[in-house]
Amino acid sequence: MTTLHILGALLVIAAGFGWICSRWIKVPITLGSVLLAILCSLVLQAAGTRAPSLHAWAVRLVLQIHFDSLILHGMLPMLLFAGAFLLDPEYLVRERLLIALLSAPGTLLSTGAVAGLMWLALHLLGLHPQWLACLFFGALISPTDPIAVLEMLGRAGAPRYLQAQLAGESLFNDGIGAAVFLALLSASSGAFLSPADIGWTLLLQVGGGVLLGILGAWLTSHLMRKTPSYQVEILLTLSLALGGYALAEVLHLSAPMEAVVAGISLRKLNRDRGPQPMLIHHHRDEGIHHENIDRFWEVIDEIQNALLFVLLGLEVLSVPFARGDFRLGVLAILIVLAVRVGVVSSMLGMASLLARFRMTGPTRRQDPARPSHGSYGSSLAALSWGGLRGGLGLALAFAVPATSSNRWILPTTYIVVVFSIAVQGWSMNLLLRSRRNRLLPE
Repeated sequence: MTTLHILGALLVIAAGFGWICSRWIKVPITLGSVLLAILCSLVLQAAGTRAPSLHAWAVRLVLQIHFDSLILHGMLPMLLFAGAFLLDPEYLVRERLLIALLSAPGTLLSTGAVAGLMWLALHLLGLHPQWLACLFFGALISPTDPIAVLEMLGRAGAPRYLQAQLAGESLFNDGIGAAVFLALLSASSGAFLSPADIGWTLLLQVGGGVLLGILGAWLTSHLMRKTPSYQVEILLTLSLALGGYALAEVLHLSAPMEAVVAGISLRKLNRDRGPQPMLIHHHRDEGIHHENIDRFWEVIDEIQNALLFVLLGLEVLSVPFARGDFRLGVLAILIVLAVRVGVVSSMLGMASLLARFRMTGPTRRQDPARPSHGSYGSSLAALSWGGLRGGLGLALAFAVPATSSNRWILPTTYIVVVFSIAVQGWSMNLLLRSRRNRLLPE
């Protein structure tokens, strides 16, 4: 199949599933697309003997899609940029303390805890895993997925401060998680990396990605102010989203962090800077066409999400499931949820403690990092249950070296991801509705 054939087939499937979800079964399009794609894949597998040509076509289609490369080096730049660009920077700044704690120490703590508990669980099942394989799983499953989280928040009606906390964490912890994952890949190839080496690598990659994102956003915002054409402004944002990500990869910096920081910085710079004189036309411009640009990125985000969630469902055809994988997958779900509750609880407590030492700052009512006694449990429940895993974790699982000791990682990750999207993502609005009166006001 050519690239055009694959893209055309995916678009037809995504459009068909989207129409069915909106017209008949009345569920969110992304959730319905995942479930319909999984159902169709399972039907094709079951009917392989009766319709071998159709089954072979579907398997060939999925196997020709390099999921990890497509996500990490294709869709991720614009998905991360769109998610960051469309967020309200004011709320991100307000929630910066808790976001920073969840993104950095929270992700590292979760990686170690999940790895340790999975090592114990595998031994209880009679397996003898390598510690490095458990660390791989901990590193790829610990960062909450920004694509799944942002899609869920868009329809769950969460308070804006909670949206900022969940979305901000999911956007920023990707850079941390990806850097840890790459360090583990280096270790798996035989290179020895001490904790100091890993820390220095994290600092260089994440810090360099942040700096590159800010510089790229500043230049793009400056150029956007010098053109009266919104089409050119959109092209400039596209060049920042894709070109900045590609440059970060060439420079061996954290490309996900660059995309996130570039999107947030561009939004803030465009808001803060007033109209400036035009160099060529010698008159003041009317500012940036925010409405047209926002609409463009909203459409791009929705189309890519539809394609991504269809891909997630179809990938069941390429995941090598074996006997015992579903039992391990259920254990992994429980472990990931338990660690998430522990990490969120500890970071909320730390944020509350640090906030008490700030003599000047937001009041308790404005700062959810310092929840009141009645709202602490609701914030803990919402942040814990809303930390979804998605396509990014699965893409990293596909990138894990295929060895006999690592075989369990891919099917286990797939089970955790499907549960996260289908169960947690679907029920988040029910959780918010049941605790709406106990959550902090805006």
